[in-house]
Amino acid sequence: MVAIEPSKTQRLYLLLKEQILKGVLSPGHRLPSEPQLAAQHRLSRVTIRRALEGLEQDGLIRRQPGAGTFVLDARPRKGVVGDLSNMLAHLVAMGRATRAKLLSFSYQPSPPAVSVALKLADGERVQHSIRVRYIDDTPFSHLTTYVPERIGVTYSEADLASTPLLTLLERSGVVADRASQTVTATLAGPEIAELLQVEIGSPLLSMTRVVYDDHGRGVEYLSALYRPDLHSFQMEMTRTGIGAERRWSPVSSLTRPGAEAKPIPGRGNLRRPSITPL
Repeated sequence: MVAIEPSKTQRLYLLLKEQILKGVLSPGHRLPSEPQLAAQHRLSRVTIRRALEGLEQDGLIRRQPGAGTFVLDARPRKGVVGDLSNMLAHLVAMGRATRAKLLSFSYQPSPPAVSVALKLADGERVQHSIRVRYIDDTPFSHLTTYVPERIGVTYSEADLASTPLLTLLERSGVVADRASQTVTATLAGPEIAELLQVEIGSPLLSMTRVVYDDHGRGVEYLSALYRPDLHSFQMEMTRTGIGAERRWSPVSSLTRPGAEAKPIPGRGNLRRPSITPL
């Protein structure tokens, strides 16, 4: 693969952004003028101006005509942290702490990949929905969900617009027993970039999750895109095993110090994955 050399504008933008985020350039600091920056970095004033425009769009600086360019407070905004070792409980908690906007809701034939993942019968239809979830007034995730029609009909479009999906599934009698989740990275296309209020081509966390009930049947297929500046995944781990078999294993929130494990009548136990030594 051929490495793509970043432009002079991008290099300067990233340099100044890093200095601001690390506190090297503190809030209220007045940046040198465009001619001074051009001489300092041996760049054209056009390059300097474009880099500053990018920083201003990101809310990192404020340019005041006649007064100068000043660094703004760049402390990280409140975000969402996903607990990988107890993800199903985390989903309910996140649903209560954030709000979602329902963009589409329909019933349709199941895409082949979804049918395989959910173990659907031939010709079985799914409920398809698209939502954007917000923290405060800032969008942080784009959620595309498929649920078997036999389950989807137990709640309405209005229900999904106001209630977390996992809560609706459990209300319909589904026992969410385990989930399989894959996390990778992707880039924002034009439509997603507009919905998540990021630049086209911005990096995003891409996650696919399949939730199964206590009989091993698929009940939800989720394809999610997250803004990495507002969402992160966290897992507490502990060393287990003896000798050559020692490995890192996730620590469930129910087994952490101070947490009390309470059995849930009629519920299966979540299967905890193990992670082999690196």
